Amino acid sequence: MSPIKILFLDIGGVLLSDGWNHQSRLEAIAKFGLDSVQFQKDHAVAFPLFENGKLTLSQYLDAVVFNGERNFSKADFADFMFSKSSQLPDFLPWLIDWKKKNNIKIFSINNEGKEFNDYRIKKFGLHACFDAFISSCEVGFSKPDPAIFKLALGIAQEEAANCLYFDDRAIHVAIAKQLGIQAHVHQGFEQSKLILESINRSSNE
Repeated sequence: MSPIKILFLDIGGVLLSDGWNHQSRLEAIAKFGLDSVQFQKDHAVAFPLFENGKLTLSQYLDAVVFNGERNFSKADFADFMFSKSSQLPDFLPWLIDWKKKNNIKIFSINNEGKEFNDYRIKKFGLHACFDAFISSCEVGFSKPDPAIFKLALGIAQEEAANCLYFDDRAIHVAIAKQLGIQAHVHQGFEQSKLILESINRSSNE
């Protein structure tokens, strides 16, 4: 392995729960009495636009949920969406400590709508871990588009071989590898911790 100078990291599914995943949408359908088929169809069309910063959260909800009469408010639904975010066990506090000890910059490469992105960064104190956030809502395209990885390398100003990336989705890892980034599928805290600790040992040898 080449020396690691930059750690790229997904957020949802690695440090935090996914922001608005299939299970959360099923819970919303049941809680708010939505038509499941229509909601999922509309979501599939509108969500990529929200994720890439083309729609605000309010516009996404107008298109997907409030396209008919409802007996609940937009704020009620949005609050439910935000409530589905949680911190996954162990990794985040360990990673903050690891970063301090190893003096390696950490950048996110994550797909997230802006309101979710802003909320989760603040709610879970992600500035303590990340030096920069390369988020789909800010750059206008999302993984697995190779452009977001190329942009990340350009921002980092580092050779791909000197960068390490973790993501919970294999397709994103595959695209990163095609660009020469050392990449691993995140399968849990203990496995990723071992990889990062092995990097620490090799860099000190």
